[in-house]
Amino acid sequence: MTSPGLTDTAAPAPVRVFDAAALREDFPILQTEVNGHPLVYLDSGATSQKPRQVLQAEYDFLTHQNAAVHRGAHTLAAEATDLFEDAREAVAGFVGAAPEQLAWTSGATAGLNLVAYSIGNATLGRGGEAASRFALKPGDEIVVTESEHHANLIPWQELAARTGAALRHIPLHDDGQLDLDAASSLIGARTRVVAFTHVSNVLGIINPVAELVALAREAGALTVMDACQSAPHLPLDLPASGVDLAVFSGHKMLGPYGVGGLYGRAEVLDALPPFLTGGSMITTVTLDEAGYLPAPQKFEAGTQPVGPAIGLAAAVRYLQDAGVDAVHAHEARLAERMRDGLREIPGIRLLGDAEVVERVGLWSFDVKGVHAHDAGQYLDALGIAVRVGHHCAKPLHQRFGITASVRASTALYNTDADVDAFLDGVRGIRPYFGADA
Repeated sequence: MTSPGLTDTAAPAPVRVFDAAALREDFPILQTEVNGHPLVYLDSGATSQKPRQVLQAEYDFLTHQNAAVHRGAHTLAAEATDLFEDAREAVAGFVGAAPEQLAWTSGATAGLNLVAYSIGNATLGRGGEAASRFALKPGDEIVVTESEHHANLIPWQELAARTGAALRHIPLHDDGQLDLDAASSLIGARTRVVAFTHVSNVLGIINPVAELVALAREAGALTVMDACQSAPHLPLDLPASGVDLAVFSGHKMLGPYGVGGLYGRAEVLDALPPFLTGGSMITTVTLDEAGYLPAPQKFEAGTQPVGPAIGLAAAVRYLQDAGVDAVHAHEARLAERMRDGLREIPGIRLLGDAEVVERVGLWSFDVKGVHAHDAGQYLDALGIAVRVGHHCAKPLHQRFGITASVRASTALYNTDADVDAFLDGVRGIRPYFGADA
């Protein structure tokens, strides 16, 4: 069924018209008031709101087919299994992948830890000859960027500590773009893993995937991409991107909490040893040893997030119905409107204000003379929801000489009116706290 925000025009051929204001009707929470003001939700970078279609899909499963998957032989179990695997096909297809290239996780953090610990298991000799190419040793290097979320930094710190590998990072230019000259110097014969974010959750900048993948391939290194901030906002074809592995979270892309995806090239997933072990991911078990199912099931130990996976499938269908290219264009326009407005406000310093660079609808900024938490509370009093703090990216904030920032992030349901209300609110922050004197 076509969403209220998507209409058809007759001539010369049916054309979908993107209408964010109409799409808002699908999101019950956006109809509420906060502190006596209409809610202006600009914190989708942390968690997106959910349309009725997603809520209904999970509710329908729980009320009509709720059962354990891949286990029982009864009717509900068979129906649940079909819905679960249909969801895998839908979500994999959304990122250009085949179903066998997508393992369910509880989110991107779990997916990144899975990869790091799987590599650690390979280092211990688990997985046999196929996994030996992932094994690390002292002198090997893991390369990340200076703009990583902690979820794509700390697992690699831990892996380096366990294996003796060294952790290196690609620095940023002052405008927030990656220093590719430094990257080409850092990524070399000793590099075994290159982990990077597709879109910075602080800067909103879309990083140069093709260039990073090319450098890693030349070095024979494994590439791991954090796609949390790109999956809801950009058309993705992960196989075509060339990355070996990528992760994303459902709750950032209109879906439920507690579910995410790990994409991997088939030969990589097949070779990596499992991390979590237990029921459902085995072929045979004796008291002394076990055999494991092929990927992706070997990475799915125990009870899976069946309802959330079905909800996530509904979310990606919603995004596809909206048109991901149209979503990106809409949010890019909002980003420009937000940037132009923030640049005009005295005392506002934008982070990553690169002039000519692709980005999503997300900006972080410092308010001169006002702590980010105070700024956020002022905006909240006006019904404007933003994120404040270091956004799980403390090293990146240190790079820019601050401890915290205010972040406004958009989604397909945001409008020009949201951005304008936000800008009006930001204009009042420094006068309210007497910081404009």
